[in-house]
Amino acid sequence: MGSICHFAILFSIQLFLSFALNDPTAEAAPTGRKLSALVKEQPLVLKYHNGALLKGNITVNLIWYGAFTPIQRSIIVDFIQSLNSPRTPPPSVSSWWETTEKYKSGSSNLVVGKQILHEAYSLGKVLKTNHLLALAGKVNDLRAINVVLTAKDVAVDRFCMSRCGSHGANRAGNGKARQAYIWVGNSETQCPGQCAWPFHQPIYGPQTPPLVAPNGDVGIDGMIINLATLLAGTVTNPFNNGYFQGPATAPLEAVSACPGVFGSGSYPGYPGQVLVDKASGASYNANGVNGRKFLLPAMWDPQTSACKPLV
Repeated sequence: MGSICHFAILFSIQLFLSFALNDPTAEAAPTGRKLSALVKEQPLVLKYHNGALLKGNITVNLIWYGAFTPIQRSIIVDFIQSLNSPRTPPPSVSSWWETTEKYKSGSSNLVVGKQILHEAYSLGKVLKTNHLLALAGKVNDLRAINVVLTAKDVAVDRFCMSRCGSHGANRAGNGKARQAYIWVGNSETQCPGQCAWPFHQPIYGPQTPPLVAPNGDVGIDGMIINLATLLAGTVTNPFNNGYFQGPATAPLEAVSACPGVFGSGSYPGYPGQVLVDKASGASYNANGVNGRKFLLPAMWDPQTSACKPLV
């Protein structure tokens, strides 16, 4: 199972190293070269572990748990519909998603399927992992990704502590087949500095001013970042034997291997140079359907072995 979290400690370590290796006042090495010249950055490689990937036409079913407004739901639906909509102007959500085609076996065409509303909090407002699995199992379709989205007033096991969302696979049918699922929580009132950065100041590390959320909703725009991360991880590593680096129990995947990178020139605590909407002042790097704008994280490119931001 893959999970995502904005690791402030990692950012702090990276920030220290970036200053340490580029400090102009540092003593030169005996050869006359600075310390930074002695450190060669190793290419990032996500190894393919010979497992199945999710390719072809894939339905995305949405299970809404808790209170979401129609506008909030429409933002997330528009994002998913943008993934395979090439008619939007560049830089586009679809061009970001095209990077997944470079992972073995071609394209993953995602289409919004069923939407199930659980507005009455039928399982309560404190959910465990088994509750998420039960919600994800509401739709039985092996050619689908079931996405569970929890509202801002729903607490989920380890949410805001070690994860902002996760993906995995449910046993379906005869118990042998596996069905992919994703869970993402709305962090607006619980931990926006952890799970909605850079639209909120981080809990730790450099306190740079937050960016203005492109759809005017810090919680939902933060969910888009995490949903994008998990969708990319799901199609390229659905069953823990696809593309990843590190242990299968805590893998670095297509996007989670590129933490905190949204534009060129990024460094720990700074998301990089992104686009700014002149009318609203909102930051974005991808155009979507219905005039939507989104901020999407960098994705690892198998051809260049590097994290590739859209701008």
